[in-house]
This record gives sequence, C-alpha cells and structure tokens, in this order.
Amino acid sequence: MSRSINYSASPLLASKTPVWRSKFIMAGLALAFAGLGARAAYVQVFNNEFFQRQGEVRFARTLELPANRGRVLDRNGLILASSVVAQSIWAIPEDVDRTDPKLREMAKLLDMPLTELSKRLGPEDKTFVWVKRQVDEPVAKEIAALGIKGIYQRREYKRQYPEGEAAAHVVGFTNVEDRGQEGVELAFNQQLSGKAGSRRVIKDRMGRVVEDIREVVPPVDGADLQLSIDSKVQYFAYQKLRDAVQEHKARAGSVVVLDVQTGEVLALANYPSYNPNRRQNLRGEQLRNRALTDSFEPGSTVKPFIAALALEKGMVKPTTQIQTAPGRISIGGSSINDVRPLGILTVNEIIQKSSNVGTVKLAMQMSPRDMWEIYAQAGFGQKPQLPFPGAVTGRLRPYKTWRPIEQATMSYGYGLSASLFQLAQAYTIFARDGALIPVSMVKTDTTTSGVTVFSEKNATAVRKMLEMAAGPGGTGQRAQTMGYSVGGKSGTARKQEGKGYADKKYRSFFVGLAPVETPRIVVAVMVDEPNNGVYYGGAVAGPVFSETVQQTLRIMGVQPDMSVKPQIVADVVEESF
Repeated sequence: MSRSINYSASPLLASKTPVWRSKFIMAGLALAFAGLGARAAYVQVFNNEFFQRQGEVRFARTLELPANRGRVLDRNGLILASSVVAQSIWAIPEDVDRTDPKLREMAKLLDMPLTELSKRLGPEDKTFVWVKRQVDEPVAKEIAALGIKGIYQRREYKRQYPEGEAAAHVVGFTNVEDRGQEGVELAFNQQLSGKAGSRRVIKDRMGRVVEDIREVVPPVDGADLQLSIDSKVQYFAYQKLRDAVQEHKARAGSVVVLDVQTGEVLALANYPSYNPNRRQNLRGEQLRNRALTDSFEPGSTVKPFIAALALEKGMVKPTTQIQTAPGRISIGGSSINDVRPLGILTVNEIIQKSSNVGTVKLAMQMSPRDMWEIYAQAGFGQKPQLPFPGAVTGRLRPYKTWRPIEQATMSYGYGLSASLFQLAQAYTIFARDGALIPVSMVKTDTTTSGVTVFSEKNATAVRKMLEMAAGPGGTGQRAQTMGYSVGGKSGTARKQEGKGYADKKYRSFFVGLAPVETPRIVVAVMVDEPNNGVYYGGAVAGPVFSETVQQTLRIMGVQPDMSVKPQIVADVVEESF
C-alpha cells in the first residue's frame, strides 16, 4: 500500500520565495545575451579587420601566375631558346604518410634516392616544401596517377635550347626561377621575362582552392628577341673550331664572325663549351665566353695598323723598301729578331712576311702618341659596346709611360692586350675602307656607318697587303679559300707566365676578311696552347678561318669572286712573334 506524501507540509516548499531573486536571474541572463551580442557585433562589424586578417593568414593564398618567357631567335627566325610547360612537384609534409609504399615509386620516377625524398618531406615548415622543380610532363602525369596524399603539382615553364653547346655562350641559360644567368638570357633578362600575374584564393587544409577573393591579374608574357646570329654559321664555326682544338691538342679556342656591312655578329663560338639543357657538374672553364672575357697580347695581328699609320702620315708608300738585314735590331739594350734574315723588303712584304724588324723600323719613326691614338681609335683599351656581362677592355697603357723598347714591342703586338672580339671589330677598319663600325648582337639588316680611322686609299692598300699575307709567300697561306679571295694576318704570341714568357706555350691567331675587293665578313680565330708540334697561327688558326669563310659566304649567298681554286700551300711558313 502506497504511502501518501503531503508536499505542502514540506518546510522548503512551504517557504515563500522572494520576488527579487527571479528578477535577478532573468536580468543576469539578459546581460549575458547582451554581452554575447555586443561581442558578435564587435567581431563581425566594428573591428573585423584583425579577424579577417587572421583568417586570411590561415586560409588565403596568393598564387603566382608565371609569365611565359620570350623566345630567343636567330636572324632567320629559328629558335635558339624557348619555354615549355613543366610541372613542379610540391608537398604538405604533415599530410604525407611516410609509410606509403607509393613514395618509393615516386622517388624512382623523380630519379631521386628514397632517403633524399624522405629528407625533403621532413623540414621544419610542415605546410609547404618543393620536392622537385620543372619535371617533364610524362613524369608529372605518372606521379599524379599515384594519388599520394599531400603531394601536389604546380605549372611552371622550363627553358630549352635546341642548338645545345654550339650556341651556349651566346644564348646562355636561366635558373630554376626563370631568371637569366649567362649570355643574352642575362643581358636581355628584363625584355624576355615579362611580368608574372597573380590570383588571390582561399584554400582548405587539403590545399584545394575554394574560391577567388579578388580579380585575377593575368600574366604579361615576355617579348621575343631576334639575334643577329645565324645558327647555321654558328654551328659550322663551332664545329670547325672544336675539330681544330682537338686536332692540335689545344687548351681552348674561339671564333668570331662579323657582317661588315651591318655590324651584326653572325657567329661567336668557344670551345670547350657546355650543354645548357644539362648543366650538371659544370666547370668555370666551360662557362667562360673566351672571345669576350679573355684578353691577350695580339702578336703580329696588329702589324697592319702600323703599316696603315705609316701610309697615313706619308712616311712611306706600299712599295717603299726597308732594309731588315741582318734580321735583328737592338733598342735600349734589347734585341728584336725575325725568324730568319729577310733582307730588303717593301712595306707590302713586311706585312706579307710578318717581319718584326721591318715593323719596328716603321714604328720608331712615329711618336708614341700617334701609335696610341691609332690603337685607341681601333677600339683597343675600350670595352666593346655589347650588352654581354664580363666583356673586357683589354690593356693599352698611356703613351707618356712608354719606353723606346715598349714602343717597339707594341708595334708587333706585345705590351698591349685585347680580346678576340676587339681584334675582329678592329679589322672592320680595313674591310670598310678605313672606318671602324659599331657591332650588334641584335638583327638590324641595315648598313651601318662608322668612325673614320684611315683614308679609303690607305685602307685599300693595307687590304692588298693582307691579301698577300694570305697568299703564296705569306704567313697565312692555309687561310686561302676555294672560290673566294681572302686577306688576313696570322699571329703567334708567347703566353705570359709569371714575370716573363713561357718557352713552349703559345696562342695562335688568324684575323681576316673576304672577299678582298668588296668585303662582306671579318673572321677572327684564336687557338690557345696548341700542343701537337705545330703552333704558328697560319698553320693552326688559318684552316679554321678558311673553312668558316667559305661556308659563311655560301650561306649568305655571296657570289664567288675567283673562278679557279687557289693553290693552297701545305708547307708551314714560319712567322715572327
């Protein structure tokens, strides 16, 4: 039987509750809701910038939209450098399962040891890391197919160089950030780069784009650059230079080809070279653009300038005879020698036979200032007006400091220094009837005017001397070219070693022009330290000049000016140093 309870009899229930207590509780609840409302208004309306900024820091990202770098083209529109799409692999390390067996397969696709991959996935920053930049498209597709959590891809551009090592020193290369590092890629980086665009988005924690939070800024692609280089001439010149360096077991070599009508550089090659598409284990020796960055004493190649100055000052005529016997001359206690006694020579024959004694006798009739001014007007001691980084000025000391023996040695190329490019440009004086012309790496196709150094009459006279030097009885007979008349000067200079000169280390040169009557090109060749028993410039550099001239003029469509193949004398003709 249930027990009845009288609740009204309970002292707690029977007590009378004060009215203020219920009002106090209701007021407290109302204040709490008011506080929450005020806080919500403060966060979302009155002072929301801080919280929006914090949200953006955690979820908003600015994605760079890379610009497509401009192409580098040769004068005929053939591609020397271009960009192709390449995917870059990146990861959110904290989302990657290190025990996933697919990582081993991914490492294999990336040609990377698994330990190296694991190391890259374990940095201090656990939200982003590059795994590998600029992966080939087929490899990127295979990695994407693996579907590894935390591994993502980003579209970038990768530079490709179709001409490889033949044009490497001209074109140069870019780094992984698509910025120029060498050659025209560096010199014209701003023009080629364009301007990257941007996209502001919100991403979730998985790295997926949720929405755009501002208008997309599209990228502006870089402008194309058309060089004066002819890729066919460039390749052929490089190939012949490489063969000569290897044949003579030389240390290195360079060749420069100039169009003397427009001042355009048709070819600029060096060996050893490198492949800009595969730059692993590169050495500084391979990267050096020797034709522009290396300076050296030019030897007998400067003798035509002394002959031209003597003609210009009215001291001699081309047929003036000068006694060079007994093959030596003493100045200031030092003896200057020819390779052998040559007796009485005309000014023409002094250049043809490359007589040191004859050249010195011409030079010592001039003032040091006259010689200095001619060398300076020819561009020696001045940096070539090219955008290439590292182009040297060479050395041409002030004439007031010259001693008599120094004036004498400078007349045949010792005591001053120049780059091969400076020599090539200087010879445009003889090719352009006495005017030194400006040069360009960019295609122009318009005839350029130069600065007059010698009169047309005297420049033509020296051109005849250069033709004799490259012909029978001259020091550059192996420079003769089938179908085209050529003129040029060989040079053989001992290399400096310490405070003196090495006994068995030489640089061999040949600088010349063709065709002789109406020159179209100047070609300069240098071979450094030939070490196969032959070192005279005419024998080592002359054949490279000959083959380069013939191929270049044929490519340019220049009609042969000689109907009969000239007799090329195979015997080595010695020349004075």
